[in-house]
Amino acid sequence: MTQDGVEAVNIDTSKPHPARIYDYLLGGKDNYEVDQQAGDRLAAAAPEARIGVRANRAFLQRAVRYVVGSGVRQILDIGTGLPTSPNVHEVAQSVAADVRVAYVDNDPIVAAHGNALLSRSGTTRIVLGDLRDPRSVLDHPDVRQLIDFDQPVALLLVAILHFLTEADRPAEIVATLRDALPAGSFLVLSHATGDFADRSAAQAVYSDATASLNLRTRAEVERFFEGFDLVEPGLAQVPFWRPDAPPPQHSAEIGFYGGVARKTA
Repeated sequence: MTQDGVEAVNIDTSKPHPARIYDYLLGGKDNYEVDQQAGDRLAAAAPEARIGVRANRAFLQRAVRYVVGSGVRQILDIGTGLPTSPNVHEVAQSVAADVRVAYVDNDPIVAAHGNALLSRSGTTRIVLGDLRDPRSVLDHPDVRQLIDFDQPVALLLVAILHFLTEADRPAEIVATLRDALPAGSFLVLSHATGDFADRSAAQAVYSDATASLNLRTRAEVERFFEGFDLVEPGLAQVPFWRPDAPPPQHSAEIGFYGGVARKTA
């Protein structure tokens, strides 16, 4: 793996990591052979996997443009994954130059590469933190220095909650984060599903990874939006959420739901 001079510390290369598998499927270079092998097995088990991760990335970019266009100037991106250009701050700041973005991830390689690539303007920061401990993320001094929780915030939970089991209490995690946000804030969320095809074989690829893949139904994903009002078109497969170009072939098979919702009270 090319590391661009970034010191790789505390990185487990014996098991595939979801962020590095995702990077591989996107055509990135920040992955190891074990991640490439897992990505190839995933694509064999779910033929739409590669177009699915690209569609999910495109959804993220459209959603960021939407929330910034709606007036939000702060973004908290938890489970950001490896940097893929255009990054969230690049998309956001192309709409409004004063947007501040705090990235959070629990993988040291993500933090290392993020720190190497982020701008030095003081409007972006990356924090090593874990979604499973949302209070520590919210209270992290680097997050607090950048994000003012008295003003609207866009919370991004994109392709991350499906790596939490029910034992991790994902609904409680989202509720903790929601309750820290003031009115006018947004939740941008996407989540893997098996609603459109049997994806048990794809789940099995993650059985020896650093996190399991936990597919959820539409109803289960919608529950994460409790306390928010979904904006049109509601929860949809990611290629069909406010598309700005014709959806790619086989979009109907893509096993990702995505939605954007606003906190009004």
